[in-house]
Amino acid sequence: MKRCNPTERDELLDVGVTDQDSPDANYLEWSYRYPHRVTAAGLMAESPFHPQLFSSLRYVQITDSRLPFEDRAFDVVHSSAVLEHVGGKRAQWRFLGELWRVCRRVLYVTTPNRWAPVEFHTGLPLLHWLPQKAWSACARRLGHEFYSRDENLRLLGTAGLERLAVKAGMPNACVSSVKLLGWASNLVLHSVRS
Repeated sequence: MKRCNPTERDELLDVGVTDQDSPDANYLEWSYRYPHRVTAAGLMAESPFHPQLFSSLRYVQITDSRLPFEDRAFDVVHSSAVLEHVGGKRAQWRFLGELWRVCRRVLYVTTPNRWAPVEFHTGLPLLHWLPQKAWSACARRLGHEFYSRDENLRLLGTAGLERLAVKAGMPNACVSSVKLLGWASNLVLHSVRS
């Protein structure tokens, strides 16, 4: 909220909400002071949010790689822990490009850091530091078939995220990190339209 600095008049888009209806899973919806200004978008056919708690929140299903919104439709666009699940490099830069396309003012994206010592989805230490093919083979052998596939989990480091942001049309994007026990556990991409 400090970085994006939304006001009561700003329209927010949260891309990638989950059907885990909890304050941890969909933290923006649970904590934002102006829920009537939020559009939540996800893959589920119906809103995952309890109608009595989130009666003013708008939910939109995403059915295509192109977001179903007009260019620059939202003042603030947010997506947390989704980028690593959209597919390979090409799908990732297209996803970032779509987020940027519908963004009028500020884009805020988080993703796990490839260089954290433990891969959060599988709980495996250090193996995700291997080249993508070797990591996939190890994950598959250790029983993580779903996350072994590039289309389900493709981790990024700071340099890779910066390259994707530039390719997606964000010349002034800034990548920072969130630290856990001294390690950069998550990366944060923040970009402001000039």
